[in-house]
Amino acid sequence: MKFGLLFPGQGAQDVGMGKDFAEASPAARALFEEADSILGWPLSKLCFEGPIEDLTATDIAQPAIYTCSLAALAAFEEQAGAKIQPIMTAGLSLGEYTAMAAAGAFSFADGLRLVRLRGSAMQAASDAMPSGMASVMGMEREVLESFCVAVSKDTGKICQVANLNSPGQIVVSGENAALDVLEATAKEAGARRVIRLQVAGAFHSEVMRPAATQLEAALESTDFQTPSCPVWQNATAKASTDPSVLKANLIAQLCAPVLWQDSFAAMANSAEGITFLEPAPGRVLGAMAKKIAPGSHVLSLKDQPALEALLQSNF
Repeated sequence: MKFGLLFPGQGAQDVGMGKDFAEASPAARALFEEADSILGWPLSKLCFEGPIEDLTATDIAQPAIYTCSLAALAAFEEQAGAKIQPIMTAGLSLGEYTAMAAAGAFSFADGLRLVRLRGSAMQAASDAMPSGMASVMGMEREVLESFCVAVSKDTGKICQVANLNSPGQIVVSGENAALDVLEATAKEAGARRVIRLQVAGAFHSEVMRPAATQLEAALESTDFQTPSCPVWQNATAKASTDPSVLKANLIAQLCAPVLWQDSFAAMANSAEGITFLEPAPGRVLGAMAKKIAPGSHVLSLKDQPALEALLQSNF
């Protein structure tokens, strides 16, 4: 089975995620059990039962989504009776780690430890500097980037473009004082709407620099292998199979914009006619794909019924 693989990031979590895969698939259940053992606390229970307040916490959501996505793939392979041979992989923010694990760049266990540390470090950086994120609609990318520079200069606070997800969907990260100014003045600069997001802090900005430093040490001590296929990276919108490049861009990713729109457009163009698979939780990336590359084909693997429907369709 050959697919491109697209993995979701933080925000895709939902109570009950992965439960039906674990019930239907011994392989999926084994991954949740391994995660519980490595972490030393019941990740599976939080995924299956919540509460959503705990599951949404950055240090829990990241290992939970990582495990759920790989459990969905394990269930699919087990029930299809064949291994997936990924043509290329990519993931949104946190999902880039899942993409690397799926491509064999590191083990499930090593990836789980990395995303657990990443989530904890990002939460700590957020706690240390009051900050957040805002979705800005109706402004062109270059105009918004210039506007963020002006806001940062005027306030002396961090304010930068953080996520370029799809046409018309741009997210800005910054310290709260800078976002307050952005919210108050963006319409004058041409924005249609600004919505403050319910997140712990200013991800993919300089607010995350302490987390990047902490993560760098962990990445350097993690055993990376050459992946079985190219991994497209958020920080560059380019693919690589070089372990040293993959590591460097994972470090850069925490403080740099997520170039998802550019990445997926390039992926879709590089292999015309490829079918992409989006494992659980959620199916946000498939919706983005339609806006980025309308002719792209993304299959959802959001739950056990979707898996069964996919098997019946013969893809």
